[in-house]
Amino acid sequence: MLETNETEAVVREEVCGLSGTRRVAAMLDLDPAKLLPGASLPRGWQFLLMGADTRRSDLRSDGFPGLGVPMPDFGLPRLMLGGRSVTFISDIPIGATVLRSSAVQSVVHKPNASGPMAIVTLLHELRISEITEPALIETQTYLLLSAANKAIGETNAAALEPVQAGHVKTLTPDETLLFQYSALGFNSHKIHIDRDFAREQEGFPDLVVNGGLATLLLTEFLRLDLDVIPAAIKVRHLAPLFCDRPVTLAADRVGERWRLRAFDDRNRLAVDMEVDPQ
Repeated sequence: MLETNETEAVVREEVCGLSGTRRVAAMLDLDPAKLLPGASLPRGWQFLLMGADTRRSDLRSDGFPGLGVPMPDFGLPRLMLGGRSVTFISDIPIGATVLRSSAVQSVVHKPNASGPMAIVTLLHELRISEITEPALIETQTYLLLSAANKAIGETNAAALEPVQAGHVKTLTPDETLLFQYSALGFNSHKIHIDRDFAREQEGFPDLVVNGGLATLLLTEFLRLDLDVIPAAIKVRHLAPLFCDRPVTLAADRVGERWRLRAFDDRNRLAVDMEVDPQ
């Protein structure tokens, strides 16, 4: 196993614009007019400020531009989101100028049964202009895999028992939602937008729901259905979710924390989130 230290941070100036936040609201089927200048950006919507501006000629072969900083290739063509953690320190006002600092925090190379792999951790800080302390700190962990490490296609496994939780909600991400989320975050990873690529190159049965979108659906469930404001979240992505298939969201209070989960159409756990409430 070989570990590489972090790279120099890339700093960009972003604007938490009214038009962008209203488009996120429209994507989520909320009233865009309720988003007003100076109001706080809902926690979980920060993806809007993290899109990379990677030139098309510099994209990975799978179309992924990276988030805030170009994603290394290492000759490993397959990419999967492993998890993320977010600490919300203060709110970001709509209309504010934000400085975004993004860097590769670490790279760990190690072999697995299907060949070489790399674990890449990205570190992001969002800071409101003229304020010293960051408003938000987020890390994202990605797995880079060899071409031999194909996804597991459709199985005939029977569905598990129905999901049991204190709060349950079911929704179905469709192709329009995947497109809009990808466009708003400037994410051109082909597994989310190119059905032939997802099936033929990656071995998935259909378009894959963005890991960030699955996280957003959980934080919106937390915000709108449970009336909980997160101070920090930690997310593990365990299995893919697919376009046009029902996703069950489940939430339980565990002591002072909340645990939220997303299950696929066969009730298998796909996303596991721990939440420290404000």
